[in-house]
Amino acid sequence: MGYLHIGKNVTVEEKRIIGIFDLDNTTESKHTRKFLAQAEEEGQVITCCDDIPKSFLLCDHPYHDQIVYLSQLTPATLQKRGTSLDEE
Repeated sequence: MGYLHIGKNVTVEEKRIIGIFDLDNTTESKHTRKFLAQAEEEGQVITCCDDIPKSFLLCDHPYHDQIVYLSQLTPATLQKRGTSLDEE
């Protein structure tokens, strides 16, 4: 079972990750903006950065329907970190 470091000392269990999304591209959609706003209202967003976030991870969670993590790392960087875990 692997863990992915997503920033600010936060790690996520890889099997819980549903998707990794680029904030610049996905927030052009009103549906994505509405989803993120609703998740924020419901307290399901965790910010893992001090700077402007570049990506968000949608994860399942044992105590919530889902959790959204905001990360300052790009989706490509997160993908590389996940891939390097698979190779170990």
